[in-house]
Amino acid sequence: MNKPTANSPLLGLSQRLPPSNLQAEQALLGALLANNRAYERVAEFLLPDHFADPLHGRIYQSVQRRIERQELADAVTLKAEFEHSGVLDEVGGTSYLAQLLTAMVGIINAGDYGRAIYDAWLCRQLIDVGETLVNNAFGAQPELDATAQVETAEQALFNLAAKGGNDGGFISFEAALTAAIETAGKAFVNRGGVTGLSTGLRDLDQRTGGLHPSDLLILAGRPGMGKTALATKIAFGAAESILARARAKGPDVVPDATVAVFSLEMSAEQLAARLLAENARVSGDRIRRGDIGQKDFDRFVEVSKKLQSLPLQIDDTPAITLSAMRTRCRRLQRTKGLAMVVVDYLQLMRPAAGSKPENRVQEVSQITQGLKAIAKEFGVPVLALSQLSRSVESREDKRPMLSDLRESGSIEQDADVVMFVYREEYYEQNREPKHKPGLSDEKFHKDMDEWKANMERIHNRAELLIEKQRHGPTGKIDLFFEGEYTRFADLDLHHGGHDAD
Repeated sequence: MNKPTANSPLLGLSQRLPPSNLQAEQALLGALLANNRAYERVAEFLLPDHFADPLHGRIYQSVQRRIERQELADAVTLKAEFEHSGVLDEVGGTSYLAQLLTAMVGIINAGDYGRAIYDAWLCRQLIDVGETLVNNAFGAQPELDATAQVETAEQALFNLAAKGGNDGGFISFEAALTAAIETAGKAFVNRGGVTGLSTGLRDLDQRTGGLHPSDLLILAGRPGMGKTALATKIAFGAAESILARARAKGPDVVPDATVAVFSLEMSAEQLAARLLAENARVSGDRIRRGDIGQKDFDRFVEVSKKLQSLPLQIDDTPAITLSAMRTRCRRLQRTKGLAMVVVDYLQLMRPAAGSKPENRVQEVSQITQGLKAIAKEFGVPVLALSQLSRSVESREDKRPMLSDLRESGSIEQDADVVMFVYREEYYEQNREPKHKPGLSDEKFHKDMDEWKANMERIHNRAELLIEKQRHGPTGKIDLFFEGEYTRFADLDLHHGGHDAD
């Protein structure tokens, strides 16, 4: 390996001065003191901490405070303020304030000088991130292994990029109106009014218009309700719609995006086996016991050929962190394109590497905020599964409510859509009447007949309860559910059955 030369950037790092632009700081402060309107050019992105010279940062803070209180900020008013607070000498005295006026630039150039100050601050922050990265690699934090160090560095860079993003601002109503018309046009052209990704479920698509970019959707339910099966159905439906869009352009056209499934509870093999069983119409229990015949196996082979072409990627890393998930989404977007993210389920995730939430509520809040940030950053819908609290079981009516969400405040607040899956049959099957002592045969048979009639009414039925939808209506959607295959489908209420896939 080549040794560093005398001119190598690897030598003398400690002797280098951090990036700064003191002339720009002086020129901007002079412009602000001479004309307070110059503040409008930098107010949106420049803070006192961005100045390399703490003295300049203190002066800027006073200017900022006075202007935002609609008071005059010039050399005279600042001199009086600093004298009153006893810090005039600390800020260089009257002579330094006067010197700043001589360094002033025109109001038009104030924004350019402000950005120069800001860019120098960003470079100093990058140096801090780099130093921390190097120190950790040398063992400053022995509790962090190499993978955790990479995640911590990525999270620090992401946080810096998020703070450094100053591309926001007003969008003209004309531009917003044009975008709204384009969305309405897609709904007009597409059958069923689906403007986003299809879920593969007709009634859900009609109620939501499909899965929309930047939305965080929460699908919650108690154990045994079929959350994973329904999320898998939705991911499968989205992948099918992406594939169909590609095939419409030509039989050999490769899909331009894929669905990412983060399965924290089930392995990729288990999830693939579930999809195989569902589409081949073979019970998963029979597969596990090896109770399958040649016809079943032939059907597996036939179905697998169809499934192989689906743009679907599975990551089964347990207890994945937010920063690792973001990194993998970014990599997938760069290599295969990203259309949707599914997380099963959010309570099994960990917050960003290096963060230490004080309690579980704060931890879940960080996770939901992070998932929403991923949805916005990549411009894709994120569907996250969530557990419900046991309070559901203590009620007579066990249909979930928003208050049943674990750590419900942050989940409900960050989500654009909150849905609950509920199957009455799951609870009713445990309520079969028993012939208790003292109960007449007539009463027992009556109760049994009522129970059987109710079981027949709710057999293979499920409810999807949309309790929150930021951009649309709430309400109940009836679904068909086959317990043998843990399979959801549209319910055909007119004919008492279900629609074929």
